[in-house]
Amino acid sequence: MNGTMAASSHRIMLGPLVAAIDQGTSSTRFLVFNSKTAELLSHHQVEIKQSFPKEGWVEEDPKEILQSVYECMERTCEKLTQLNIDISNIKAIGVTNQRETTLVWDKETGEPLYNAIVWLDLRTQSTVERLINKTPGRNKNHLKHKTGLPISTYFSAVKLRWLMDNVDEVHKAVVSRRAMFGTVDSWLIWCLTGGKSGGVHCTDVTNASRTMLFNIHTMDWDPELCKYFGIPMEILPRVRSSSEIYGLMKICSSRKSGALSGIPISGCLGDQSAALVGQMCFQDGQAKNTYGTGCFLLRNTGVKPVMSEHGLLTTVAYKLGRDKPACYALEGSVAIAGAVVRWLQDNLGIIGSSEELEKLAASVGTSYGCYFVPAFSGLYAPYWEPSARGIICGLTQFTNKSHLAFAALEAVCFQTREILDAMNQDSGIPLTQLQVDGGMTSNKLLMQLQADILCIPVVKPSMPETTALGAAMAAGAAEGVSVWSLNPEDLSEVTSEKFEPQINPEESEFRYARWKKAVEKSMNWETTEPVCNGNGETSIFSSIPLGFYIIGSMLMLIGAKYLTGHK
Repeated sequence: MNGTMAASSHRIMLGPLVAAIDQGTSSTRFLVFNSKTAELLSHHQVEIKQSFPKEGWVEEDPKEILQSVYECMERTCEKLTQLNIDISNIKAIGVTNQRETTLVWDKETGEPLYNAIVWLDLRTQSTVERLINKTPGRNKNHLKHKTGLPISTYFSAVKLRWLMDNVDEVHKAVVSRRAMFGTVDSWLIWCLTGGKSGGVHCTDVTNASRTMLFNIHTMDWDPELCKYFGIPMEILPRVRSSSEIYGLMKICSSRKSGALSGIPISGCLGDQSAALVGQMCFQDGQAKNTYGTGCFLLRNTGVKPVMSEHGLLTTVAYKLGRDKPACYALEGSVAIAGAVVRWLQDNLGIIGSSEELEKLAASVGTSYGCYFVPAFSGLYAPYWEPSARGIICGLTQFTNKSHLAFAALEAVCFQTREILDAMNQDSGIPLTQLQVDGGMTSNKLLMQLQADILCIPVVKPSMPETTALGAAMAAGAAEGVSVWSLNPEDLSEVTSEKFEPQINPEESEFRYARWKKAVEKSMNWETTEPVCNGNGETSIFSSIPLGFYIIGSMLMLIGAKYLTGHK
């Protein structure tokens, strides 16, 4: 009897709870927070399989993504029950997601028409080169005045164009008006609110702003941009704010998570915007860096979009309510951060886990002059150079796997330094410290290296799940839910850990200059557009390595003939 009393009184003390679905590139999580204290009460995580059908292609299975969300909800609900926490106390659910990843599905059957093309994917490089060649002065920033983005393989419009051009099922579904396009947030919200039986087809302004079809000034889909990419507007989701009730959860009552049925989905933010909210960067000039699969530095610029002169993106940070103003951010995006750990583990087999990477790197404490530029998907900010590829240089006979592990961690830090420098130049006000979050921040060596390379302190919150927290805050603050106050005086005090720079700035600058040299060597590696001769035919010499090979072979034959003739 007393146990029941204790459990129920404990439940009352908790107050309203808010949950978040955090669907990232490498895993899915479902997390439950106390809306009054921002405390994380319970969560569950499931890894997501990525497939690489061809070089440079990255795909995920939309059904596996959805299934992982159901599994995380189910397991978390079981954990809450074990903790004597009443599931019916969850008042709202927020969604945060890997951005730009592109899906098309059939609204009548509810079936995906192809795998999700992940943001990192490079198959659209020839499409991008064709589009850039069509622009006046071959300018990759041709659409930047409307979108805030360069024309790049990174964004959704070119991926959607590729699907329409290359996948029969997609083309047919678009023609017969059965196709629905969406980023991961749209797919999840549509499925979770009923799918083919009345599911809500929507997205929020932060995810829409990463498609290249969205005008960041009018805050809506842009007919001219859609025409430019040849995308019919009727397949696009409806754009909503980041904090409002989109629809109610519909879950089979036989599941433990069936208790979540009827709860509003009322928050939606792309993962980097969600981390900005979760880090409470609501003031103009506040910034955060998230270390996930990639690395993303966002700086709040307030209600006016600021166009970068130094290779950064202008993006929508959040719009926390239908009648609230949109806030913007400058963003520096790095494609490969945590993904380099996975590569060292899965492709090279030199580590068994990410924890092992830290131990290996710490055992030498230096890269011994080895530099690693992990440009597996080209270079993102500030270069936007899709032709770059990964290189490891500065090797000697002394170099071993521990030095390579250290160089991999340094690479993440150097890339962050490049985007921080660009951001400081754009804003004119240098950051005095960097707020950080994301999975890689548990690596203490990485955090110390980052402070050393930036020459400013790095501040990490004790609760690392800031992305999910941001989505929960948006959901709990929505009109009609109102269980989470976003007033500055009501926001909980965050405990954090600070890493101070420990090396002298001269050494830091020397290493950074060497890194820059390595980056230059990684560029102009790959071209996809064959060069044509005057007759419009492709020349074999358009491939430089092949050209060298053929010329070299000819010279060798001539040389051999010459030598044999003089015996």
